[in-house]
This record gives sequence, C-alpha cells and structure tokens, in this order.
Amino acid sequence: MEKLIITAAICGAEVTKEQNPAVPYTVEEIVREAKSAYDAGAAVVHIHVREDDGTPTQSRDRFKVCMDAVREACPDVILIPSTGGAVGMTAEERLQPTELFPEMATLDCGTCNFGDEVFENTMPMMRTFGKRMLENNIKPEYECFEMGHLDTILRMAAKGEVPGDPMQFNFVLGVPGCTPATVENLVWLVNRIPAGSTWTATGIGRSAFTLAAPTIVMGGNVRVGFEDNLNISRGVLARSNGELVEKVVRLSRELGREIASPAEARAILSLRPLK
Repeated sequence: MEKLIITAAICGAEVTKEQNPAVPYTVEEIVREAKSAYDAGAAVVHIHVREDDGTPTQSRDRFKVCMDAVREACPDVILIPSTGGAVGMTAEERLQPTELFPEMATLDCGTCNFGDEVFENTMPMMRTFGKRMLENNIKPEYECFEMGHLDTILRMAAKGEVPGDPMQFNFVLGVPGCTPATVENLVWLVNRIPAGSTWTATGIGRSAFTLAAPTIVMGGNVRVGFEDNLNISRGVLARSNGELVEKVVRLSRELGREIASPAEARAILSLRPLK
C-alpha cells in the first residue's frame, strides 16, 4: 500500500474565530497554520484566503501573497487553491487563483445543498472551470459532495470537457444536506473511480476521524483541517491545524501506513517534480 498523503484544509471560507480563535485570517496566520500542518506531516495544504477581518475572498492578488508566503515557509509543500470560494460568488470570481498557474486546484463537481444554502456548480460553470484548467495545465482535485457528482465528472472527462487520467478525487462526506459520511457510501464511491485514479476522503465535523480510519485502511488519502472540523475530540477545540494532522499521523502509523512526503505525494498524484 502506498504511503498516506495528508491534506490540511487550513481555513475554508465559512468558519470563524468566534467558533475557534485559531482560525487564520491574515497572511501571517495562514502561514502559521500551514506551517503547523506541514511540520506535523501534511504534504498538501488546501488554500482559501480571507481579508484581515475574515471576509472570504478569491482575489488573485490575495492568493498570490498568501501562497508565496506559505511557499517561503514550506518550500516543497503542494498547494491546492480553492476555486469553490464562498457560496454566492460568480464563476469568474472563483477562478482567479487559476491565473497563478498552480500545479493543482479544486474543481467542484455539482450543485448541492450546503447547510441552509445552495452551493451552485452548474454544468456550464463546470465546463468553464474544466476549460481553464486544461488551458493552464492545472490538475484538478475533483470535489464530490454527492454520489451523483462522481458520475457527472466522469462523463465530462470522457467528453474531454475536464482533465482526465489520472484523476484525483476528494470525497467530501457529511456536509449537512449532502451525502452522509458512512463507510458504505465511501466504498460505493471508491469502487466507481477509474483504474489508476487517486482519492482522498474528507469527513465533516464529528466524522473527521471516524472517516479517516477506514480511509487509511482502504488505501486512500485523508484531508483534515479547520475548514472541515474545529475539534480535536468531542467538545475540545483543536489548538492548530497541526494538531489535527498529528492525530491522523498517529492513526495511520497505528494502522501500519507511513506518511508521504511532498516529493512522494507528487509522484503518487502524477505531478511534475519540483525543479
């Protein structure tokens, strides 16, 4: 079994300091949280950015400042900027990070309920995102919140509307209103991805670690972080993203899997090596 790739989703667009004071907003705070996760064993950092007051933004300039600062602190880390942004943003607004030519970026695979809101990803929007990633040589991480999202993106890949093999999927399970974070649902999804694909699982909230454990055993990769879960255990706030990553590292080693370095993760994900 290949080594485990850990992704840290360090801030998201929705969580706030009122929920956990360690949630990063400023450039310095984002670097602090990225470094804590990287030092703990995360090969990948998933990046949203905020204004200093916590307002979510997809500003190209803000992404550049934050990503450059994270790379200075963690020179070989894999950065996956979000093209999801926050609910209500336009497609062009959300696509701004792709203008920086990252090696990877997220591509959301369909419209879904998102708690009390609707996260819109229409077919025309997804074709626009796929076209941009094809043009800019960006490998997507396909974010599937619903079981039907997988079939949708596989059909698009077959038509050449989005980048194809080898594909990287992130199964985000447990969002209120979307597919529940059960082992049965995860197995269903994993059994339907193309041969040679890689996959990550993200459990939302209390599912963060109960989904991580079977994912490790099944040979997948794990995402944790403040975007998805603010607690290290029930009722106990995590002090940093690094603390969340450390818990996954302990789980993985107890279950017999070693942790992938950024270089090893690049090879597993079929990314070009750093020069």
